Amino acid sequence: MKSRLPHFALAALAIASLGANAAELTGRLKTIKERNSITVAYRESSIPFSYLGGNGQPIGYAQDICQRIVEDIKTAIGSPDLVVKRQAVTSQNRVPLIQNGTIDLECGTTVNNPERQALVSFSTTYFVVGTKFVSRKADKLATLQDLKGKTVVATTGSNTVMRLRGIDRKESLNLNLIQAKDFSDSMLTFTSGRADAFFEDDINLVGQISFSLNPADFALSTDTLSRDPYAVMLPRGEPEFKAVADKAIARLFASGEIKALYDKWFQSPIPPRGVNLHFPMSDALAKVIAKPTDSSNPSDY
Repeated sequence: MKSRLPHFALAALAIASLGANAAELTGRLKTIKERNSITVAYRESSIPFSYLGGNGQPIGYAQDICQRIVEDIKTAIGSPDLVVKRQAVTSQNRVPLIQNGTIDLECGTTVNNPERQALVSFSTTYFVVGTKFVSRKADKLATLQDLKGKTVVATTGSNTVMRLRGIDRKESLNLNLIQAKDFSDSMLTFTSGRADAFFEDDINLVGQISFSLNPADFALSTDTLSRDPYAVMLPRGEPEFKAVADKAIARLFASGEIKALYDKWFQSPIPPRGVNLHFPMSDALAKVIAKPTDSSNPSDY
């Protein structure tokens, strides 16, 4: 009979097995121990989740969470001197690089959805976003209907591209869609005048606007396309590995440390320019912290 337990519960059960058989590691944990290294993926411009700081090293909310996971992995496999390698990824190559084993953890702005669940696995949710668009205030573009016949940009390989195409067909918007390589390139496409609007998750747009030369020139849409969960992307079919990641995040939630981490990246000046995003914690994220889940269903948020 097929188990009715959710992925989150199954991963939690794996912790007991891991603790009792630490010397009998299997799967990705065994591989990491044998090669004595773990590769953590990062994004170069996903402010404030995963981006390059002033010294050229990856920093951010998601990177801090993944550092906690790495420390727990060191303990789980008994390798305190485990070498931590970093690998830059894009929206387009992040899933293939998890699948082929090039990276072990992807810590950025990846949405956990059913389509990706068929290819990879995800940790407990650590952020909840809503998809919007940014436009110039002077253009007075606030809703999807305001964009009829306009040129818009989104990032190649992102969840937003697929969703935007569906909405374009459904609403007969006749959009001209440009795809850029990453968030900063999408923002440049928009600010340089090649697009009338830039579609992305709300917090990513806030990050790009805040670090632009003239933040006051831009405004977010009043329409929200969807609500989605962010999580650490993991290899599929590795319950012990996922259990370690989920346990690390659960401890951050239970201890209250996640709130300090949130304030650090979303309500305080952040490097390299000391910009404060002034982005309060949403009710959806507070709900996840109180009751952790790894659900890919937007209605659960």
